[in-house]
Amino acid sequence: MNDSTATLPWLVVRQDDNGNRYRVGRYATRAEAQKIADSLDGRGHKQLYWVERIGRNATPAD
Repeated sequence: MNDSTATLPWLVVRQDDNGNRYRVGRYATRAEAQKIADSLDGRGHKQLYWVERIGRNATPAD
């Protein structure tokens, strides 16, 4: 694990209507990532947005 993974372990991921997935951004906290995902999801497009944790101890908790 490198330094950026340790300090920015939360990803926002987008999936478009063709099933393609893209990393939108990396964030320090789950709350910060979720705020971005909710903001993007609220725009009314067909894409799906969700939050994932990266790293060895990837868990849904903060």
